[in-house]
Amino acid sequence: MKIPFTTEQFLGVFAAYNQSVWPAQVALFAAALVILALSLKTFSFSSIMSGSILGVLWIWMGIAYHIVQFTSINPAAYVFGIACILQGLIFLWNGFRRTLEFRFSWDVRGWAGGLLILYALILYPIVGSLLGHVYPSSPTFGLPCPTTIFTFGMLLWVRKPPLIVLIIPVLWSIVGFSAALQLGIKEDVGLPMAAALVIILQVFATKAPQPVR
Repeated sequence: MKIPFTTEQFLGVFAAYNQSVWPAQVALFAAALVILALSLKTFSFSSIMSGSILGVLWIWMGIAYHIVQFTSINPAAYVFGIACILQGLIFLWNGFRRTLEFRFSWDVRGWAGGLLILYALILYPIVGSLLGHVYPSSPTFGLPCPTTIFTFGMLLWVRKPPLIVLIIPVLWSIVGFSAALQLGIKEDVGLPMAAALVIILQVFATKAPQPVR
């Protein structure tokens, strides 16, 4: 499906967003570090705080990016914004219900999640810069694609995440990456890879086979 805007217009939206919200990017990055810290050290309120912060990140990008900025070139951004806000509320609800226990584990899920988090926070902007997407015309953390990759990484640190928390991020990985292919935002290759890892390691993970009696 042909997208209704050019690469220049798309990058221009990033520039408008980054310039209008600065220095919020610093706070958003710090929020991600808080979630990581809470995941590495157990506190009684860790799940509530982590779920709440992740929820706020999604609500932020739904409003501050999709609805306020992206709608200037793509009316469908209203739908994307509402979906992000809904996802944020889902995280908030599950955080308060304590159904999201983010914990690093020394297994495949733990290391895979860690790699996705590293990519979203550190490698994503580096790869983007090498490809010519430099600040302010670049997707910073708090914008949909790097934040979704980060979210997938965190969800790999949840032993059994509720299926409802995965639906919108997986759908966005499809929508976002299909647009990124047409626009040449190659650093977004992490989106489908992250979604695939979550689906394989979480949704389709099977229990250890029971011994034959």
